[in-house]
Amino acid sequence: MNTPRRTPLSISTVALVLTLGTLTLGTPASATETPSNSGDTKTDQKGGGDGTGIYAAASVQYSGAVTKSGSAGNVASADVNWTPPPCWYAPYMGAKDFKKKMSGDIDKWQNDPAITGTAGSAIGEMQRHYEDDYGWTDTPGYKDYNVDKDGEGMFWAGVENPNEPDYLKRTSCSALPFWVDNGEAPPPQYEQAITPEMLAALAYQHMELPGTKVTLAPEAITKVNLPTWAWLDKATFDEVQATAAINVPGFNIQATTTAKPKSLTLSPGTADATTIPADGGCPIVDGKIGEPYAKGKAGETPPCGIIYRRSSGGAALPLKAALTWEISWTGTGQAGAIGMPDGTIEATQNITVEEIQSVNR
Repeated sequence: MNTPRRTPLSISTVALVLTLGTLTLGTPASATETPSNSGDTKTDQKGGGDGTGIYAAASVQYSGAVTKSGSAGNVASADVNWTPPPCWYAPYMGAKDFKKKMSGDIDKWQNDPAITGTAGSAIGEMQRHYEDDYGWTDTPGYKDYNVDKDGEGMFWAGVENPNEPDYLKRTSCSALPFWVDNGEAPPPQYEQAITPEMLAALAYQHMELPGTKVTLAPEAITKVNLPTWAWLDKATFDEVQATAAINVPGFNIQATTTAKPKSLTLSPGTADATTIPADGGCPIVDGKIGEPYAKGKAGETPPCGIIYRRSSGGAALPLKAALTWEISWTGTGQAGAIGMPDGTIEATQNITVEEIQSVNR
């Protein structure tokens, strides 16, 4: 990745840069619209600021079927090589707000007796960068924090994805905050600048889908060689949407990620079983997955189910149901939906298999 180059910094100074580059404070600049099937709007991965000033705290906001963090109930990508962005660059503050914050921070650092020597010199370089037009290769400096352009653009800064477990990846957006004019794209060297596609991935990561507990007949105790019918209520797998957006003066992008149910896969929890269909995948047919059991169907083969071939000996077997969702997104600058890796959400329920030679149903 190409990132702006500057003079080498000491470990202490890197920590100072990351203080600016891993922002988590502030209040949202504005709320995004919620889709008709959505819940409350939630704000996460904030772009900094202390809640003051018109530009403070540009944030990624989520609405729709989303959770506050990547937790139980979130859809998981079926592609192990696909991951949401670990960090990104996003609008942070206007010029006057940024000058106020930086001036206060620099005063605090310079008065800290623990910061001496090389670290103190590096703080001086940083101050010159924003005050006296002192820059590095590919990173021109600023004259008085660009306050003469206040309202015409924003300083951008790095933001961590708190759901990224790899610390080095999460903190890799460590370039010094940089200026972007309203309506302009960030300089090309900032390859991790936030995009609609990245927002779509973040919406995907935060999307919460309904549980996948299937209805069984027999429900919890079945018999050897007796077909166990399985089906899902249509209401549990309607289309789900989640939207992520950043809306600040001069910069507005959004992406909506949509999940549509695709198929149900049953894993019986033992090798001594036959799934129906044979691959364990039950497709959606006429808006339904499987078929409810009804009296008189005892001799029929269910369109979705399991036949257990051996008793579980009184133990409970973990029957796993995985619902696969087809994922796509659309957003700012896109004419139509763009495909993403399928997502899955799993649930496990216990079933006991008893040995009975003949059964009347």
